[in-house]
Amino acid sequence: MELRRFGKTDLEVSVLGFGGAPVGFLDTDRAEVARILNTLLDRGVNLIDTAAGYPGSEEAIGAAVGHRRDDYVLVSKCGQAFDDLDGAEWSATVIRQTVDRALRRLRTDHLDVMLLHTCDLEVLRQGEALGALVAAREAGKVRFVGYSGDNEAAVHAAALADVAVIETSVSICDQANIDGVLRQAERHDVGVLAKRPVANAAWKDLADQRGMYATYAKTYTERFSKMAIAPADLGFDDAAAAVWPEIALRFTLSQPGVTTAIVGTTKPSHVEQNLAFAAKGPLAPEAAAQLRRAFARAESADGVTWEGQR
Repeated sequence: MELRRFGKTDLEVSVLGFGGAPVGFLDTDRAEVARILNTLLDRGVNLIDTAAGYPGSEEAIGAAVGHRRDDYVLVSKCGQAFDDLDGAEWSATVIRQTVDRALRRLRTDHLDVMLLHTCDLEVLRQGEALGALVAAREAGKVRFVGYSGDNEAAVHAAALADVAVIETSVSICDQANIDGVLRQAERHDVGVLAKRPVANAAWKDLADQRGMYATYAKTYTERFSKMAIAPADLGFDDAAAAVWPEIALRFTLSQPGVTTAIVGTTKPSHVEQNLAFAAKGPLAPEAAAQLRRAFARAESADGVTWEGQR
């Protein structure tokens, strides 16, 4: 498994990371979560991403691999208000309590990274939310802090001195952050987690999407259709039905500035598939360029800006 330097954290993380949203939102059996995560760790994946807002995810991950804490870089996200915690969203009170709860749920004494979970630009500028994470860092509960989000807010966050990590949408159907967020992150030596790198399987029929996937899949599916590009245009076998997940993941990994692409799954069979795709390395430069041109043409024809999906 290829490792990349995680920006100014100086950690090294695998190019493929695990995204913990599906195992929470889809209420995955705990034994399956343990099977998936232990397989990934055994095969060299060393980054696990979750969030307070993914119901049950932190608890499932802690139960599955808390005993292997030294084997992975652990990322979670916070900022929303919860019924069992005091404080309004983005307040220092709720963030402090969310950090402490995450430590208990994830069965650890520290988080490697804690991110603000998609607050808007004004919240970032006010400073209370980020300041609460900095306080958690100074208390030794969090090693590095950062921001998860897109567009203007993520560009702003990447330039802040205390931000060491950005999580942002980068995929064949979500390219706005490539020229904005990724470039800013590179300038400030910020590590980047690319979320939704396989574009929520935008090539699938919407009727086949389920649960949380359907929320983002609609926009991505519409964009993908308008891009009107086929695997054969990129040098792949057009008859291979399974080729789009490979193209999508390798496209994301080919973007300068991306440290790791986090892929969530509830199926052990998909673990092997994603490992194989990541092992092939970044997409060929010309194929990646063609996908960028297809996105730009379709966006222009649509007459509206295709922003990064929050």
